[in-house]
Amino acid sequence: MLRRANEFKSFKLRALDGDIGSIRGFLFDEQHWTVRYLSAETGGWLSGRSVVISPYTLGATNEDERVVPVTLTKKQVEDAPALTADQPVSRQYENHYNDFYALPEYWDGPYSWGANSYIVRSSGQPRESRNHERGLANGLHTTNDVTGFHVQSLDGEVGHIEDFIIDDETWAIRYLIVDTKAWWAGKQVLVAPQWIERISWEESRVLVNLSRESIRRSQEYVPNSLNREYETELYRHYDRHAYWINERTHREHEPHTYQQR
Repeated sequence: MLRRANEFKSFKLRALDGDIGSIRGFLFDEQHWTVRYLSAETGGWLSGRSVVISPYTLGATNEDERVVPVTLTKKQVEDAPALTADQPVSRQYENHYNDFYALPEYWDGPYSWGANSYIVRSSGQPRESRNHERGLANGLHTTNDVTGFHVQSLDGEVGHIEDFIIDDETWAIRYLIVDTKAWWAGKQVLVAPQWIERISWEESRVLVNLSRESIRRSQEYVPNSLNREYETELYRHYDRHAYWINERTHREHEPHTYQQR
């Protein structure tokens, strides 16, 4: 299901034996624009520590209870490699984290989840020991880092990033919600990460390979209006290939059976 990132923050993270806390934010990678970790607000339970949860350990979102299940015990979360509140999630930390939970390496392959475009859960068996020689850089950023960034089209500024829309099956960021109120009377529009040319971190700016006029003429985004019909029309408007078609093609050639939820 597609859901705004800010809406997720009202959901609880529930371990096998009790609540961990609430969702505080998301860490995503700049290459695939896929959520790699959910950061948890644990209150006083694990004071002074930053707790991150991999989508590899998540179950299907429970809409009725507003819960995202975590297939770990609270003890496992507590005993995981420590991460202080001001410490970044480096590749070195990710290696320790994956070794502890016996998780696959999402960066080991061409697709958003390594060899697959959908999450394939591990067997829970210890991973083969690897010689990690890829350095510490992993290109992870938080959605909070990018919220508020200006959005620059091919021929002018169009607005700023207000929020994100996340797919809770693949944990891909499907769209940036762009607020254009300074130009077009409060209109919000959606921009897919695939249409981003680059991010200027120095200028707090996201540059997209779309014209200002095409963005102005795109469908207005209204909360709760997003469905496949809306998405189809959006991709048709920009004359771009829809992500669900590309992913279906990928799945036909993937070496593993991906897990549906």
